[in-house]
Amino acid sequence: MALKGAAIWVCARTSCSDLGASDLGSRNSGSAFSLRYDLEKFRKWECCSLAVLAQRAITPVEDEKPHVSGVESSGAIEPTQGNESRGFHKDLNLLPKPLSANGLSSSPSDGSKVRVAYQGLPGAYSEAAALKAYPKSETVPCDQFEEAFKAVELWLVDKAVLPIENSVGGSIHRNYDLLLRHRLHIVGEVQMQVIHCLLGLPGVRKEELKSVLSHPMALAQCDMMLSNLGVVRINAEDTAGAAQMVASTGTRDTGAIASARAAEIYGLDILAEKIQDDDDNITRFLILAREPIIPGNDRPYKTSIVFTLEEGPGVLFKALSVFALRGISLSKIESRPQKQRPLRVVDDYNEGSANFYG
Repeated sequence: MALKGAAIWVCARTSCSDLGASDLGSRNSGSAFSLRYDLEKFRKWECCSLAVLAQRAITPVEDEKPHVSGVESSGAIEPTQGNESRGFHKDLNLLPKPLSANGLSSSPSDGSKVRVAYQGLPGAYSEAAALKAYPKSETVPCDQFEEAFKAVELWLVDKAVLPIENSVGGSIHRNYDLLLRHRLHIVGEVQMQVIHCLLGLPGVRKEELKSVLSHPMALAQCDMMLSNLGVVRINAEDTAGAAQMVASTGTRDTGAIASARAAEIYGLDILAEKIQDDDDNITRFLILAREPIIPGNDRPYKTSIVFTLEEGPGVLFKALSVFALRGISLSKIESRPQKQRPLRVVDDYNEGSANFYG
């Protein structure tokens, strides 16, 4: 097995009193986490670039009360009144403009309330996750995932809420890579049940639709219904953007797959609800901040570890046995390539050289 050049994410769930962990370092110290275990044995397997981020315990799905630190437990997102939202699509300039790379500056927020960045437009599932974590927050839309990272780093916002995995679509690899590139800390997580709706202009029936816009993952998750309708599928940047496009163009034979809240914001009718193929469609979002959470022993915590391994027989087994021998359960393992190192073809003697394929 050739593992050289792969960055491995390990997510362990345990109580900090059992783990004996404390996040006492600063971001500038290089190694911000210590484990009271025999790290000398771990180092001899030539693991490097150990970075550990403390994570708050899971926030339950949306019909339960949230438990993220600093999150008010009043919970549910308050729906926008129908009469008010129906007028939003008539003047889209009333909606907050997404941050872009050109619009980022180092001006701090006024601190009047928590400002939370998310990727997408108002009505996106990420915005719903941000409001679930911080119900009284000011949400700040961003064009791309990386703009949300930068907004936190530049003190434009206090937190960022970004998707990391979906129970149907799998991991969002882009955000795993951005976590390695940016110096932010995981301070919590939110789980949201995704309920897709088919949206259209007022008075339109779903049988009249000839094409449907949405994010590629949303289109894939609603494959059965779209196949039954026989419509053309058109990719969009995000679900809320698809709803906005349908509202702004006014094309009656074009629909969108998005949330019920997006229908309220952009003045669209819900033609069908819960159209996803899998009812157990849950997305996990990470809450990112500039400063880490210092774990206590009052509740279970999650810990995310990033490390690389040199090539050799059983190196991954040896690394993971550190957790198994101490009864620490791993909830997820993710492997990511290191772009600076090409893949290698290794022979039976564990020797080889870089090979490039056209």
